[in-house]
Amino acid sequence: MDKKALKIPKRSKQVKVWVHPAGPVLGTIFLNYQSNVHEGEEEPIEVLNHPAPFLVMKCDGYEDIRFYSKNSIVRVEHAGKAPPPKGSLVTLPTRLYMMDGSVLDGFIRESLPPEYSRLFDYLNILQDRFVRLYACNSEVLLVNKAYIARVSPIENESAQFSVSSAL
Repeated sequence: MDKKALKIPKRSKQVKVWVHPAGPVLGTIFLNYQSNVHEGEEEPIEVLNHPAPFLVMKCDGYEDIRFYSKNSIVRVEHAGKAPPPKGSLVTLPTRLYMMDGSVLDGFIRESLPPEYSRLFDYLNILQDRFVRLYACNSEVLLVNKAYIARVSPIENESAQFSVSSAL
């Protein structure tokens, strides 16, 4: 059987995956050209929140494909921009306190119905294992809820967002 006939066309996305307990791993994940839930290409958050227990990744410097358990992924960082504020998009300035002592500042911008537009509501969407946090104008953090120790809203919406890692 021809192996190429079994391949599904996908686009690659450069990411940094923080794996517990190993630490950061640089590589590429694979995304569908068409999302199953919206118009346009699949986004990394969709892959991480898909019920499949493993993430497929090609690590920089290695030829093989690796499969990482989503349970062991603390967060995934990738380049990207937040959608501009509009209509049904809710903006929630947020500080995440991670189990390892890291503090992640940024904002959540999602389309949420009014009755579920509070930070508490967004965090408690059961089917989503990861939350999307925009850390700055060009970086997106996809954070595993299981590794979040505490969450606080940030009152100053004009705050500069940052990531501080534990030593």
